[in-house]
Amino acid sequence: MKTAVITGASTGIGEACARTLAASGWQVVLVARRAERIAKIADELQGLALPLDVTNVTKDDFEAVEQCDLLINCAGGALGLDQVDSYSAEDWSTMFDRNVIGTLKMTQALLPRIIEAQGCIINITSTAALGGYEGGSGYCAAKSAQRALTQSLRLEMKGKPIRITEVLPGMVYTPEFSLNRFNGDEAKAKAVYEGVDRPLTGEDVAEVVASIAHLPPHVNIDEIVVRPVAQRGQYALHRGELGWHEK
Repeated sequence: MKTAVITGASTGIGEACARTLAASGWQVVLVARRAERIAKIADELQGLALPLDVTNVTKDDFEAVEQCDLLINCAGGALGLDQVDSYSAEDWSTMFDRNVIGTLKMTQALLPRIIEAQGCIINITSTAALGGYEGGSGYCAAKSAQRALTQSLRLEMKGKPIRITEVLPGMVYTPEFSLNRFNGDEAKAKAVYEGVDRPLTGEDVAEVVASIAHLPPHVNIDEIVVRPVAQRGQYALHRGELGWHEK
């Protein structure tokens, strides 16, 4: 049985990845700060819960993980939607810690075991890493840094039996992402997805992640951009019916 370590596993894309991989026979290790939440999910999936803050992890935190075939760095998130001249520097620092430093420290803690297993690292960044948008300076900067980390790591692992992949999702509806971004303001969070016909779900992204994980060990997907049909680009979002019909 292969083992996957998944950060941000208490909700959203991370939780969906844990559930999807467990359903296809993987042993899953769930990493997140909310101990009670991941313990419940791990119990359902017969997995292991490790309540950790990814910004502070060390190798010693993973003594209970005997092998690691796959690391999914999914912990992160956005805070605020302010313009550069008024953005909170504290929010910027938090986003960098969660998205970039967390990915760095998780990679450093588990990289030797992943190489030994001839495994894979999948970093969940965002299409925000591909260019800026109004109010997105902090999140775009953090995701761009995570993207740069991923690209550098892939080159540094030349000559090693390990795959390094970046998954860049576009608009994904998850229960907490926008709610956290707007500090619990439900109206603002709801407005992000208003009128969008079938945004991606965490499960959609998890299916992409699982398909990459199940490829032969010599096949590397460098990067893959995943958007809903309603979103053709960063500024090409259709709000309204698309005329879907059941097949």
